[in-house]
Amino acid sequence: MLQQFIKRHKGLAGVLCLVCFLGVLIILLPATVLAAEDRRNGGDYDRLGFPRGGSAPATVIEEQGDSRTGDDIKEPNIANNLSVTYRDGQGNLSGALRIIVILTLITLAPTLVIMMTSFTRILIVMHFTRAAIGTQTAPPNQVLLGITLFLTFFIMSPVINQINTTAYQPFEAGEISQQEFFDRAMDPLREFMYKQTKTKDVNLFLDIAKIEGVTEVDDIPNMVLIPAFMISELRTAFIIGFLIYIPFIVIDMVVASTLMSMGMMMLPPTTISMPFKVLLFVLADGWNLVIGNLVKTFY
Repeated sequence: MLQQFIKRHKGLAGVLCLVCFLGVLIILLPATVLAAEDRRNGGDYDRLGFPRGGSAPATVIEEQGDSRTGDDIKEPNIANNLSVTYRDGQGNLSGALRIIVILTLITLAPTLVIMMTSFTRILIVMHFTRAAIGTQTAPPNQVLLGITLFLTFFIMSPVINQINTTAYQPFEAGEISQQEFFDRAMDPLREFMYKQTKTKDVNLFLDIAKIEGVTEVDDIPNMVLIPAFMISELRTAFIIGFLIYIPFIVIDMVVASTLMSMGMMMLPPTTISMPFKVLLFVLADGWNLVIGNLVKTFY
């Protein structure tokens, strides 16, 4: 089997052998590590930084100490070390760690968008609409996700502007601490979620968590409000999807009854009813009605 493969792919086998030979050669060749050299004491160097005596150029500022004496410990090789300050004088994260936190938040952004915004309700209603019409892949998932994302930004724009005004700008100006920033940023989101959340869903998670004495919205912890908001969004989305299904089910029933009366038992009713459902949806300007009334449910 190997011989047949080599005969059929002689050129490929030669290239692979050449690559393996070069890799082994590179590994076995001795490598020269450029040592450190102190240039602060002077020296004769050319324009490129090479010593005129012919020796290799220095790569770092100072030679690394061997930690045998106190002087070596006091003056380590700064070029080979990384120093990160995790808190400044005001109790805030340093610039490097702030970048790490921001990158982490960007990674978690899809989850936050799905769980704490209007994204879930809109996307589920869009899928119900496509399933009710009967078109399997039209519009495709990418289009539905794009419409849902922009509608989410449109609905959440007042909340985003409020977070920017009350939390982000004061934090960047150094007027508030990080804890105050998170508290102020969560307040608009909590207000939005609470307006869309059913009271019984909040009570459900309060009972599960065995939290008592909650009389105001501010007393509801985030670990209770967020899952309660998700359940309420799912319930509302399924109710809207059921209402969208009703006119299309009527068309399916009419087409199925007509085919049964004509004796066309072997013809699938969905094949005939789908063009009529698409026609009804277009004549009624369905996308305008669905998206317009869906957005209005958040106001």
